[in-house]
Amino acid sequence: MEDSKSEPGLLRRLFDRAVEVADPIRILAGHLPPKPKGRVVVICAGKASARMAEAVEAAWGPCEGLVITRYGYARPCAGIEIVEAAHPVPDFAGVAATRRMLDLVSGLGTGDFVLALISGGGSALLCAPVAGLTLADKQAVSRDLLASGAPISEVNGVRKQLSAVKGGRLAAAAHPARMLALMISDVPGDAPGDIASGPTVGDAGDAARAAEILARWNVTPPPAVAAHLARGGAPVPPGDRRLARVENKVIAAPSQSLAAAANLARAEGIEVRLLGDAIEGEACRIAADHAARALKARRDRTGDRPLLILSGGELTVTRHGDGSGGPNAEYALALALALRGAPGIHALACDTDGVDGGAEVAGAQVFPDTLARARAAGLDPGAALARNDSHGFFAALGDQVVTGPTLTNVNDFRALLIR
Repeated sequence: MEDSKSEPGLLRRLFDRAVEVADPIRILAGHLPPKPKGRVVVICAGKASARMAEAVEAAWGPCEGLVITRYGYARPCAGIEIVEAAHPVPDFAGVAATRRMLDLVSGLGTGDFVLALISGGGSALLCAPVAGLTLADKQAVSRDLLASGAPISEVNGVRKQLSAVKGGRLAAAAHPARMLALMISDVPGDAPGDIASGPTVGDAGDAARAAEILARWNVTPPPAVAAHLARGGAPVPPGDRRLARVENKVIAAPSQSLAAAANLARAEGIEVRLLGDAIEGEACRIAADHAARALKARRDRTGDRPLLILSGGELTVTRHGDGSGGPNAEYALALALALRGAPGIHALACDTDGVDGGAEVAGAQVFPDTLARARAAGLDPGAALARNDSHGFFAALGDQVVTGPTLTNVNDFRALLIR
């Protein structure tokens, strides 16, 4: 068993293992059919999409196609074109590439085949405002919703109503071609319609529901968005005939990554308690709950065997301040405050895509002496939390986890190790 000085390295190894088992280059080929005869078009969107395209060409050779991924996430492909765009708030590069993707699949015939590779982040990267809306309208709604604390399922429900590509519209544009959509899930529950706002999956939502979501989270939409929602309308319904030749398949999910990390921990003699892979809610509230669990476990435990508490899902942050942060770092800061320097508890909270919020930081680690070191350095952790400045706080301590692009995305990874 490693001593306590090695525990931060252990938690990082568990996180790296969770990322590794979701790497498209390792898993995607096993889900591919033999390359179909005739015209094959590969379309991809999301933070993992360029890596997915790379895996396809490793199996099939050069292909015709188009990828839209986050800036810095491109991969070398022989035939598939890679376009980078903004995330989490869309930009013009994403709009232009999405329009090109719709043009690429329009006009295909019954003998053609479309391979769609979908992963988290595709909601922002696939951006085609419906008629009457502008990119600025979409940006305003996205920015305000992401700052409101709304769960991702509701954020995506609104996005589908404002989009010409989400909610099954991309698949409908490719009709009557046959389509196989392979997905890497970053959403609680792994529902295909929630991954990247379901561009290949029909949706039963409506405009009235989207308007209710905006009102509930105190988001005032631009006038053009309010008028569009008032007129009504819906994405492509699940039973639409244009979706009859579409197959959607999730090939990697948060549960698989958590299981791999749990198995690695058990192999090192650690007891594992899994809280679930679909936890949602305000980062500070979830952190307080997890801190209470960890403190109780530490009081109740006997013997020397450590306990690991693992969880996944997608937390949210309601922004009140002007700091730099994300759900994982905010969870870590709130956790440190709730633990109050309790000995024998280490923690790590990271996003498996390597990006927490909008920053190029995966997350942060918490140590028993986090608060003591912060105060010795003149940092006020409570004030940092109030400003939503968790990234600034952990950067000052040198406790950020920076991975660079991981080229996959199976959502949040949280681990607490208790002795």
